[in-house]
Amino acid sequence: MKCTSCKQGRLEPGYIDTLFSAYTCDKCGGNWIYLVDYLSWQQNAEDFDVSGLPTVAIEAEDTQQALLCPVTGSLMLKYRICHDNNHRLDLSPSVNGIWLDRGEWQLLKDRGLATSLNKIFTAPWQKQVRDDSAKATFEGLYDDKFSEQGHAKLKALRDWLADQKQRAAMIAYLAAVDPYSANK
Repeated sequence: MKCTSCKQGRLEPGYIDTLFSAYTCDKCGGNWIYLVDYLSWQQNAEDFDVSGLPTVAIEAEDTQQALLCPVTGSLMLKYRICHDNNHRLDLSPSVNGIWLDRGEWQLLKDRGLATSLNKIFTAPWQKQVRDDSAKATFEGLYDDKFSEQGHAKLKALRDWLADQKQRAAMIAYLAAVDPYSANK
């Protein structure tokens, strides 16, 4: 098979960290994995500790353009790994094949996701990524608007208010210009 990413190399059979079979590009170092091979390994690796595996100091690459499945030639879908990292993994749903750019397996290991790779492609995972990303955006906006210290105080007050029986009255008290006057 030809490499889907660099389009110059050939995908040679091998293994990822001697754990499960994969096809590695002899030019760019990307990996083509069949989900069935990964899942076979994963069934026996639920408590697998990836910290003992060799680490390679490689900056994880991320192919920005759409990739074609090396088996069918159809477009692969891109899935974000997590909210605080823009890396996206490519999935060919027609053959359940995954493309990992050079260094992405190490990134998954570093993030503690090596035994959860299949979860990344689920709707709940991707929803959580979007929710976490939105929350981080709002956190940044509030930090800018109120200052980090002011935002931290507001969050603490908000958390405290959430457990109060007289919450609505307390919020009205805080919102009133002069809570000690009958006039607004």
